[in-house]
Amino acid sequence: MLDRLTPSGVAVPAFLITWSLVVILPLLVIVLFSFLQVKSYRVVYVPTLGTWESVIDSGRWIVAVRTLRIAITMTLIELLLAFPFALWLAKGCKSKPAKAIIITLLTIPFFLDTSSRIIVWRSILGTNGIVNTVLTSMGIVDEPISWLLYSEFAVHFGMLGSYFPTMVFPIFMIMSLIDDDYIQASSDLGASPGQTLLYVILPMSLPGVVAGVVFTLVPLMAAFVEPQMLGGGFVNLLGNSVNSALQELKYPTAAALSTIVVALLGVCLAALILITRKRFDMSTMFQAIRR
Repeated sequence: MLDRLTPSGVAVPAFLITWSLVVILPLLVIVLFSFLQVKSYRVVYVPTLGTWESVIDSGRWIVAVRTLRIAITMTLIELLLAFPFALWLAKGCKSKPAKAIIITLLTIPFFLDTSSRIIVWRSILGTNGIVNTVLTSMGIVDEPISWLLYSEFAVHFGMLGSYFPTMVFPIFMIMSLIDDDYIQASSDLGASPGQTLLYVILPMSLPGVVAGVVFTLVPLMAAFVEPQMLGGGFVNLLGNSVNSALQELKYPTAAALSTIVVALLGVCLAALILITRKRFDMSTMFQAIRR
């Protein structure tokens, strides 16, 4: 009787039930809704494949491929930039006031509306913007560079700052928990800085890397503000398609597109789990260093 009242006996099942109702159930409803149709602005509750056929015939799968490509590309770019920055912030920056200021600056994007942050880049990257004005006045280019705005480059650039904190914070937090004695021990065993990074820091920070990838990839798959404001209608992603379908009251189409987003995320996360499945214990690390 007492075992049933312990946290493992009560809290865990209650959490699983709540999580299923809050997360899993809405996803199932979205999937089921994608097999319906809208006629005369009314949802017809008769199962059909018409919505999925229209999604495929309209070429939305191309949008799905583009979304996946941009999301994975930006996630990799953010990881390459965030990992060394998080390592420096956790282990290299010794000044506590400087570290506090940097962390505070990284939280600023969370307190600002996405549209207000992104629209500023129009006046910077546009043909009459600051960048082109400087380049033409210095004689570096003869005429304004048109691809700086309303292109995939502009969309990538706009996403860079928006999702950098979501990648940095998980990696920084896990790196801050790494005991400096492990790093010192690897050095005492004759490991070079590269070996210490590869066999000690990287394996121990892997949970933070996985969390950063998840927290960055998931919102990137549903991004629509950056493509809408910086893509100029030339870079359409699934988030824009879902938003457009909702505005046109095509709810089954929006549900089908959302199902595609969830399915692609599931595939990406499954691949991530397979890649990071191999875990390193401390003995394996130090044996590799000795070699």
